[in-house]
Amino acid sequence: MSPHRFKTMGEQAGRRSWAEPWKIKMVEPIHMTSRAEREKAIAEAGYNTFLLRSEDVYIDLLTDSGTSAMSDRQWAGMMLGDEAYAGSVNFYHLEQAIQQYYGYPYMVPTHQGRGAEHLISQALIKKGQYVPGNMYFTTTRLHQELAGGIFVDVIIEEAHDPEALHPFKGNIDLNKLEDLIKKQGAENIAYVSLAGTVNMAGGQPVSMANVKELRQLCDKYSILLLLDATRMVENAYFIQTSEEGYADKTVAEILLEFCSYTDGAWMSGKKDHLVNIGGWLAVRDEGLFDELRNLVVVYEGLHTYGGMAGRDMEAMAIGIRESVQDDHIRARVGQVLYLGQLLIDWDIPIVRPVGGHAIFLDARRFYPHIQQDEFPSQMLAAQLYLDSGIRSMERGIVSAGRDPKTGQHRYPKLELTRLTIPRRVYTEAHMDVVAESVLEVYQNRTKTKGLKMVYEPTRLRFFQARFEPL
Repeated sequence: MSPHRFKTMGEQAGRRSWAEPWKIKMVEPIHMTSRAEREKAIAEAGYNTFLLRSEDVYIDLLTDSGTSAMSDRQWAGMMLGDEAYAGSVNFYHLEQAIQQYYGYPYMVPTHQGRGAEHLISQALIKKGQYVPGNMYFTTTRLHQELAGGIFVDVIIEEAHDPEALHPFKGNIDLNKLEDLIKKQGAENIAYVSLAGTVNMAGGQPVSMANVKELRQLCDKYSILLLLDATRMVENAYFIQTSEEGYADKTVAEILLEFCSYTDGAWMSGKKDHLVNIGGWLAVRDEGLFDELRNLVVVYEGLHTYGGMAGRDMEAMAIGIRESVQDDHIRARVGQVLYLGQLLIDWDIPIVRPVGGHAIFLDARRFYPHIQQDEFPSQMLAAQLYLDSGIRSMERGIVSAGRDPKTGQHRYPKLELTRLTIPRRVYTEAHMDVVAESVLEVYQNRTKTKGLKMVYEPTRLRFFQARFEPL
């Protein structure tokens, strides 16, 4: 039982229920379409939930990127946008928030996270260099490859097992990493790419002990350690609740300590920072910052706006401060754990432990009769939409793409369908609806067949590929 899912007084006398640390001030009506309407919509979308119209979706769990609800203070901050082309006051508010809560002295804003991924890849990767990391992420790996890098997965083995109960499945295997360094030479390692939490592993966190040891190993070989801080607040929460010695520290204190072991970070503000657009890239080295400050002007915008309006930077600065509040992050992750516990109680195959931002259904165990190259995760997302109008997304063979050398499908060990929970958007009643839909689809799983891909983009195919039922 999740510690966040308190039983009602009728279930357990004397225990009080918990509630989200906010109240609703504005609503957006949603409605359920008919089964016939959904059948038409998913066929027109080529069985790809990314190609559905949002107006045809009932509960949208496609992503938590840019889909959170902003607070009244963030909306008020939007009215204070200084839209000067250079030197916007909102830039300095954002810079100060990053310095205070993440600890990096130098920062350039970007239009979103992948803009920051592009800049750091261009600045640090030489053709043929290796970029070890704790499991790939789609856009991160692509930017590293486009810069001439070779990504190498050095995550612990437990991360590839959806049933393993290791509390920090995002950890880097230090032996794997050191073996790679010794084999290829430290000069051929561009940097170590550390993500917290690890999206493709099921939102799994990295421990403080692991990043400390990783820092020592990187220092030993004079290698930079760069952090994908997109969901680091959630990662800090898991350290607070699961790692010895951190229960009495605030999430903000844990976040700052974790970042102190890294040389820089890139960020999609569309996740933890509770905004709809924006990102940043921050480093400790002034020389590297100078290079990034030049590159951002070429690809994003002037170094004091980087593709964002002043009002967006103000909303993000406020969102940073709201995101590290313990009450906020406890409720945010608690809602995910609530949904996960419902599915565990019903013996639905999911990635365990439950991660911080999403429930990952294990499509390999969900549909053991569907071969991986018949796209079981993609079909599972389609079936959930057909059943109840819920939009989820594939995180398996389609997302893994093709090997750039052989042109063949990559076959990841994890074949998952992701139910991603936006922040401050849905209630637990919505989570109940989602859980019951998953159960309905699971009970009818033997009747389901796979898909064939009929259109495949050359890059990041999961966004736009189209399928037909077998």
